[in-house]
Amino acid sequence: MAGGRPHLKRSFSIIPCFVFVESVLLGIVILLAYRLEFTDTFPVHTQGFFCYDSTYAKPYPGPEAASRVPPALIYALVTAGPTLTILLGELARAYFPTPPSAVPVIGESTIVSGACCRFSPPLRRLVRFLGVYSFGLFTTTIFANAGQVVTGNPTPHFLSVCRPNYTALGCLPPSPDRPGPDRFVTDQGACAGSPSLVAAARRAFPCKDAALCAYAVTYTAMYVTLVFRVKGSRLVKPSLCLALLCPAFLVGVVRVAEYRNHWSDVLAGFLTGAAIATFLVTCVVHNFQSRPPSGRRLSPWEDLGQAPTMDSPLEKLSVAQEPEVCRPHSTPYRGSGGINRRTSRWAATATEVSPRILCRLLSFLIP
Repeated sequence: MAGGRPHLKRSFSIIPCFVFVESVLLGIVILLAYRLEFTDTFPVHTQGFFCYDSTYAKPYPGPEAASRVPPALIYALVTAGPTLTILLGELARAYFPTPPSAVPVIGESTIVSGACCRFSPPLRRLVRFLGVYSFGLFTTTIFANAGQVVTGNPTPHFLSVCRPNYTALGCLPPSPDRPGPDRFVTDQGACAGSPSLVAAARRAFPCKDAALCAYAVTYTAMYVTLVFRVKGSRLVKPSLCLALLCPAFLVGVVRVAEYRNHWSDVLAGFLTGAAIATFLVTCVVHNFQSRPPSGRRLSPWEDLGQAPTMDSPLEKLSVAQEPEVCRPHSTPYRGSGGINRRTSRWAATATEVSPRILCRLLSFLIP
């Protein structure tokens, strides 16, 4: 605010860029995610298996809809949860401004495009954060589905739905003389079960449900940590973040307990979703903060004059308690031609600049 009026910035490229660039890219990502999920455009890799392998001989747990955490519930939670959290956070930020004593936040300008279109800072932030979240959600789906299609790793219940004819394949049952599997089956027609169930049982790595949950909770937890301001308590935000992480962890446990995925599949899904969310938050939306008005980021040496001064209360206390006659500048050396005064001034300047250099270096290295 300046004089009670918001800062205005005119831009004629914001609408064309949103319509012809960002919307097109988001549409391409959605189309690719749909092709990987619901079509046979990219066939699943047929990976072989050992006869009578106990790793893939778990009982069939039933269709995905019969799970204790069905996909419909997961999709609803990863869509509605972060959306409501970001919506409430931005509304609270717009209608309940931070007090003057809080850490200052770089403000945004109202964008004026054309003669009638105005985009206020709350609207811009809301569209930006939710748009990036939607992009990341479909990107996580693409990463998970691409990994499943390329690897073709079987699920723990693969042999229960594959129902291979071990006699026709020449497999011998395990015996005391031969406790382990004796033949690796790579035949394309080795499975006599339902083709749709067999194809679904070949898509285990990474776990898509775990990846989506990890992405949603990581993005939301980082938003809560970086945007919400809580005075008087240090445990409110960690408690909220842990409450968000708990359901995602339980989803992975359920997937392993129901023999739908291996623990390694769930772990890979968690890492995939968390990595994508962390990248988008830190590199795309800049930790949910507005960028500085200057387009070029200054180095610590160029911006040294604008660096804040770090004053130590211990130094102030020691100087205040020191007797007046013992201070260096109170008894200057007259015969030095002002050298003592210049030395004192240089020492004071070095004492002030050193923390400033350190502060700017840390702010430059840690965005």
